[in-house]
Amino acid sequence: MGKGFAFVGRQQHIRTDMGDFYIDLVFYNYILKNFFLIDLKTSQITHQDVGQMDMYVRMYDKLKRTEGDNPTIGLLLCSETSEDMAQYSVLHGSEQLFQAKYLTYLPSKEDLRREIELQKQFFLEQQND
Repeated sequence: MGKGFAFVGRQQHIRTDMGDFYIDLVFYNYILKNFFLIDLKTSQITHQDVGQMDMYVRMYDKLKRTEGDNPTIGLLLCSETSEDMAQYSVLHGSEQLFQAKYLTYLPSKEDLRREIELQKQFFLEQQND
């Protein structure tokens, strides 16, 4: 994960009057002083996934964050990302929600080169919007 991260919990339970919710992975970064929520998806990201993470971040800020903590960050790790979802959903312009693609195997050098170029192009398009 990087410097300063501490593992908080797996399938962390949050109960509200709306029901019971379980966050896949929760970390705390003691350098940045914020919680870091990760939701794992085995399929392409959907608007429901984005909305769920947005809700988790807001709930965590309201129910778990203490004085002196910075805002919670949410990360959706999914097997397939969507440029449209990042552009047209709450992910666009949000400083607290992110999507990323994960792989269950080591890609070839050519696959990595292609993905880097694709992500660079995607980044440039977002900067121009």
